[in-house]
Amino acid sequence: MSVSGKKILIAVSGGIAAYKIHFLIRDFVKKGAEVQVIMTSDAEHFVTKLSLSTLSKKPVYSDFYGDNGSWNSHVELALWADVMIVAPCTANTLSKMVNGMCDNLVIATYMSAKCPVFIAPAMDLDMYVHPSTKKNLELAEHFGHRVIPAENGELASGLVGQGRMAEPATILAAVENYFASGIPLKSLEGKTVLITAGPTYEAIDPVRFIGNHSSGKMGYSLAEEASKRGAKVILISGPGSQTVHDKSIAVHKVTSAKEMLAKVFEFYDRIDIGIASAAVADYAPKEIAKEKIKKNDEHLTIELVKNPDILKTMGDKKTHQFLVGFALETQNEEENAKGKLEKKNLDMIVLNSLRDEGAGFKNDTNKIKIFTRTDEKEFDLKSKDEVAKDILDFVEAQLLK
Repeated sequence: MSVSGKKILIAVSGGIAAYKIHFLIRDFVKKGAEVQVIMTSDAEHFVTKLSLSTLSKKPVYSDFYGDNGSWNSHVELALWADVMIVAPCTANTLSKMVNGMCDNLVIATYMSAKCPVFIAPAMDLDMYVHPSTKKNLELAEHFGHRVIPAENGELASGLVGQGRMAEPATILAAVENYFASGIPLKSLEGKTVLITAGPTYEAIDPVRFIGNHSSGKMGYSLAEEASKRGAKVILISGPGSQTVHDKSIAVHKVTSAKEMLAKVFEFYDRIDIGIASAAVADYAPKEIAKEKIKKNDEHLTIELVKNPDILKTMGDKKTHQFLVGFALETQNEEENAKGKLEKKNLDMIVLNSLRDEGAGFKNDTNKIKIFTRTDEKEFDLKSKDEVAKDILDFVEAQLLK
């Protein structure tokens, strides 16, 4: 499929490579595309609105307000586009995009866009290889954006290396290939998923604690799978030896139930999906001894108090989030799981039974049954990576209803 009839939104930021945009606009128009240009105020130091509007045959916008006091709607611009191209994308504009620093028309339009976004970075070679730039480009790709790498060559500084914006023909080809491939967006692209994993440890004294045998494997598998599907993933993990391979996953380590509760609600308002797979300790010692308790007596009594119910609190404060809980049961499994679904205001609950061989803590496998208020489905024993796929497939199916 060609770009003929497609609506192309080009956002120009303030780099010397902006002069190449004239050729890119011309090539898109020749191919039958409709082109709308927006630009940052700094970009006007390098190219003029007059030249860009002459080539695109549309007014060019750099501010929210027109000369006659009219409003240039970033929302309308964003929703109009079939694709958005940020070229040249300077280090400054890239940083604003991935960190949500919305202070101009270009960023406001970008943050309103629902279409695929192409990024053509352009900057000096030391800036391009700087750790912050690398991190921001990785974040942009994690958001599902398509980065068209900078090319090697002579730069405006006189240095030679990688940093030149890709040639207009390369950018055009990338967009044409996208439309020709028909590749859909990743299934959870644009979603933020919060996952809790592992046990919590409740201190008795400086060296002892109350905990459980949870390894966190299920939660970590869910985090990796959600990230593969394009989600922004926040993983809040209790103690354990598990690690993530996908460095775009934001991992927050906690120890106790109270710490996990506090960390969950740092992010809760901003998430789309919450999956509470952590095995949170139900009780904690009322008093934590400041020194190691000596074994002087035959018996030791520790008074326990109930921990906050993190999942119920998430359910009570739910506004728009799709909330998934886990139930690890040893008797009356289905009845108890359905009870939690209702009492904790969940959208979905995943049941494990310790009576099923290969399910539960520490194992690399799991056997689950999923319940919603209207549906239920049982799955065979599988690896936890495969179980994570089943769970997220079920979540996505519910979101589409």
